[in-house]
Amino acid sequence: MNKNIKILFLSTLILVTSCKTKEKPSELNYMQNVEQVATDVAMKNAVSTIQKGDKLAIFITAKDLAVVRPFNQNYSVVESPLSSSPSTNTPTSQLSEKSSAPIYLVDSEGEIDFPVLGKLDTKGKTLVQFQNDIRTKVSEYVKNPSVNIRVTNFKVSVLGEVNRPGEYAITDGNATLLSALGLAGDVTMYAKRNDVMIIRNVEGKMENARVNLMDANFFNSPYFNLKQNDVIYVSSNQTKEKIARQNPSTSIYIAVAGMIIGLAGIFITIFK
Repeated sequence: MNKNIKILFLSTLILVTSCKTKEKPSELNYMQNVEQVATDVAMKNAVSTIQKGDKLAIFITAKDLAVVRPFNQNYSVVESPLSSSPSTNTPTSQLSEKSSAPIYLVDSEGEIDFPVLGKLDTKGKTLVQFQNDIRTKVSEYVKNPSVNIRVTNFKVSVLGEVNRPGEYAITDGNATLLSALGLAGDVTMYAKRNDVMIIRNVEGKMENARVNLMDANFFNSPYFNLKQNDVIYVSSNQTKEKIARQNPSTSIYIAVAGMIIGLAGIFITIFK
């Protein structure tokens, strides 16, 4: 008998240890394989380029402001054109939010019509690159000019399972998927982190892609770096879906049932 008990005990022990489940990676953590992803990829995709429909506030300065006046047509001197502190995303000072610097619309050809210089091509260029192009051209007329550029209408929308859904303006025209989620207060505990959708207007056609935030390879995605008017939608996970399908009266029924069971237990104890 004792032998049979020992065999049964050992069999149970083996069964329990063999059925031990492997620890699953957390479903709440971003970029779980970030160590395996090249960091230079993220840097490559971290800067946005100028898009058609962007409105660029451009102001040219120099030691003698009268010399650069032809490049700043329609500029009002009511407000200071320079911000009090440099931008954290570009090496030059940004224009003030209240600045009345001339605004130039990037047309359907990706160009702007600039005073004196004429048509300037912005296609495929970042703000810094375009800024350097203008500085080089203005330098043919003015000694040591300074060029300041700001995108005045760059915005993205963040919807779904985030803490602060809404539309966000990006004053320096440089936004990534992670920075936009940060502006929206990050995703909620009910977010499906492996199914974030980005909707983008490309040449008048709506495109969309899904990004897995848990896989750091999304740095390689062309949707890591956001474009003008991108919409980010964070899907709900199964927990949120179950809560949404649940009858709102269910919790009341459970509470009432618990009270009845508790009272029944008391009565049984009293009248036993």
